[in-house]
Amino acid sequence: MMPSHFASLPNLIGTIAAILTTIAFIPQAWLTWKSRRAEGVSLATYSMFTIGVGLWFLYGLMLNAWPVIIANFLTLVLAVFILIMKLRFG
Repeated sequence: MMPSHFASLPNLIGTIAAILTTIAFIPQAWLTWKSRRAEGVSLATYSMFTIGVGLWFLYGLMLNAWPVIIANFLTLVLAVFILIMKLRFG
């Protein structure tokens, strides 16, 4: 059994990981929107990534795991936005 002062360490690590992996997409989304250019964005990569994040979101819903649900919902919104910009601006 884990000592009590380490009990929240996995939650802290998971929260930090969720925040970082979610906000990591904000600069790409902003740059794509601001420049109206998406040549450097891989359609195949973002399509697969978006589907994967959508599946993680569904997985979180099935488990009622709110950290997974929230992080993947926000990441899904950003990934879909970037994918739409790729389709729109090429």
